[in-house]
Amino acid sequence: MKTIGILGGMSWESSAQYYAIINREVRKRRGGIVSAPILMHSFDFDAIAALQRAGEWDQLGQMLGDAAAGLERAGAETILIATNTMHKVAPQVAASISCPLMHIADPLAESFKAAGHTSIGLLATRFTMEEPFYADRLAEHGLDVVIPDPSHRAEIHRIIFEELCAGEVREESRQYYCKVIDDLKSRGAQGIALACTEIMLLIEAGDSSIPLFDTTQLHARAAVDFALGD
Repeated sequence: MKTIGILGGMSWESSAQYYAIINREVRKRRGGIVSAPILMHSFDFDAIAALQRAGEWDQLGQMLGDAAAGLERAGAETILIATNTMHKVAPQVAASISCPLMHIADPLAESFKAAGHTSIGLLATRFTMEEPFYADRLAEHGLDVVIPDPSHRAEIHRIIFEELCAGEVREESRQYYCKVIDDLKSRGAQGIALACTEIMLLIEAGDSSIPLFDTTQLHARAAVDFALGD
C-alpha cells in the first residue's frame, strides 16, 4: 500500500474527516483491521487564514510547498491538500515535489461527469467561488460552473470561517445553504459541489433537491484508489 501525504489543519475539522474516510475505505476494501499509511502536516489555521485575508498567496504557496516536500522526504508517495481554497497555490506545491499532487477538483469533475451532468453549482469560500483557479480547473473537464450571487457568497463564506471551521453546526445556516442550493438549481445547476471541505459537516444529501458532490469524500476516496493501486 502506498503512503498518502496530507497537508491538513485548514481546518482540522475537515482534516479529521479525511483521516476517518481514508481509513474506513481501506478497511472496507481490504477487510480486517487494515488501515492506511498516512503522513500529515497540520497547519495552524489561524495563521493561514490571516495570510489569506492579507492576500499573501506567494507566502502561503511557499509554506505549503515546504511542508509537502517534507512529507515526501518522510515517505509520502502522493500529496493531498485537504482544502479546496488552498488549491489556489497548487502549482507552487506541485513544483516543490516529485511525487504526484492529487488535485481536489479532478475527482469532483470525474464524478460529476460520470453522473451525466455538465452544469455544476459551487458552494465554497469566496476565494474558491470568485477567483478563477477552481472554475478554470473544472472547465478543463468540460463543466460549466454556476456560482451564488454576491450577497449569498458573503454569507456562505462567513458561515464557513466563523462557524464550521470552529466546529459549530447551526440549523439556520443549514437552511440558508438550502436556499442557496435552490437558487443555483433555478439558474441551471444540475448538481452542487460542496467545494469547501467543511461543508460536509452542515449539508447532506437529504437537504438538497439535486445531487450533492462532496469534495472531501471524493478526494479521500481517490487517495485510497491511489494507495491501493485501484
